[in-house]
Amino acid sequence: MTLHDAQTDTAAFLAGVPLFSGLSPEDREVIATTASRKHYRRHTVVMEKGDESSSLYVLLNGKVKVYICDREGKELVLNVLEPGAHLGELALLGGTGRTASVMTQEDSEFLVISKQDFVNCLAKNPQLNLDLICHLVEQIQTLTERVGTLVLCDVYGRLSSTLKELAREEDGRLITGRLTQQDLAQMVGSSREMVSRIFTELKKGGYISIENKRIIINKRLPARW
Repeated sequence: MTLHDAQTDTAAFLAGVPLFSGLSPEDREVIATTASRKHYRRHTVVMEKGDESSSLYVLLNGKVKVYICDREGKELVLNVLEPGAHLGELALLGGTGRTASVMTQEDSEFLVISKQDFVNCLAKNPQLNLDLICHLVEQIQTLTERVGTLVLCDVYGRLSSTLKELAREEDGRLITGRLTQQDLAQMVGSSREMVSRIFTELKKGGYISIENKRIIINKRLPARW
């Protein structure tokens, strides 16, 4: 594949990313031309909480987890992201350090957009500013709800809420991205064994099924377990 072909493919990919879909083809082409690509092996830390922010990352392929951890190494996973997700915009615009750490869960590739190129794009495209604000508002709402769930609900309540939050409608079905039971355990502050026991019961009841590590919610999850 030639450099021009790669840039054309990147511009086409950006058209499917909500944050960039409102840009003109010419502006997406500019981003594709000026941005760089970075490959990371599985279990590589891409950014750490507190790191200086100089670039916006767009996940082209692979899977990553966004997490925070304490001094003893205990982790809380904030999200598991797949291609099309973008990372680092909050710290980039706020001029602060990274607000969370990011690690690849499989070999991954990113499009890396420099701060200056992204700011230039924002200056030229008012709609991009609005789309970014909407995205950040959604993030705040999601995190607020998750904090409330972590504090007020038991393990099943936290797991049920997380599954419903992560699921998206596809062909009339609610389906999550690719998740392991360990991913979910770290997201809800529990053990993998507890998540496994809950999953076993939910599968027996026909509430969920799993295909290629994607969880399908077949019917409304019970209020209690």
